[in-house]
Amino acid sequence: MVNGLKLPAEWRGRIEDILAGRAEPASARHAATVVVLRDHPEHGLQAFMLRRVSSMAFAPGAYVFPGGSVDPRDGDKDLAWSGPSPAEWGAAFKADEALARELVCAAVRETFEETLVLLAGPTGASVVDDTRGDDWEADRQALLDRSLSFGEFLDRRGLVLRADLLRPWTHWITPAIEPKRYDTRFFVAAIPAGQRARDVSTEADRVAWVKPAEAAARARAGEWFMLPPTLATLTELAEFETVAEVLAAPREITVHEPKAEIIDGEAYLVLPENASHHYPQG
Repeated sequence: MVNGLKLPAEWRGRIEDILAGRAEPASARHAATVVVLRDHPEHGLQAFMLRRVSSMAFAPGAYVFPGGSVDPRDGDKDLAWSGPSPAEWGAAFKADEALARELVCAAVRETFEETLVLLAGPTGASVVDDTRGDDWEADRQALLDRSLSFGEFLDRRGLVLRADLLRPWTHWITPAIEPKRYDTRFFVAAIPAGQRARDVSTEADRVAWVKPAEAAARARAGEWFMLPPTLATLTELAEFETVAEVLAAPREITVHEPKAEIIDGEAYLVLPENASHHYPQG
């Protein structure tokens, strides 16, 4: 029994070329993603998910969490910051301080860009309670087209990034056979009181608040397409009842990188043994 996914036959040549050294894997870009959580009075713990539009070059049609690549300006040392230091985040994610700063900033920036949820406030002990309005949308667009850096956005509004509202969760690297690859750190965070996650991303055609166990079940049934890191994360989160339990859970961050192999003449994506992916095995 193979602990992984059977791949289409056309992947075999690519896998053989990489394994033989005839092809070089694409470089993996650093990225951050955030599982935004809430406690629903009737349904309990829920996560916010987006379905990527079918035209996307990477994972079209997949249900994902908000996130994206690091912007070089995310490393701005003058950015107003509250909570665990970049050095502490680096220790959690086994990254140097500069990269850790970029990852936390990217996590907060990308979440705002894709959902209007903003993990920042006027002080290190407060948080913005509403991000609806034309002025917020104008700033979101400026961040998207990179005419405004996240540090400039915070400075102009007199806001402080609330790194203490995030928790480190896991770390996945896209398999070497993929033409677009990401080295992604996963965070979890509670949606701030008063804020609403909205369908604002042009990269998504559907959003949903969903119980982790329900989303994972839909993926296993073939109803929702998900990449292994998403399903693994949902499977882990399904063990918790409340947001507070998730945020308090101790985490030892392990790097997961699925490997493509030829097994008995067929192409497989072999998943890490210690990842709670729970895919049907091939």
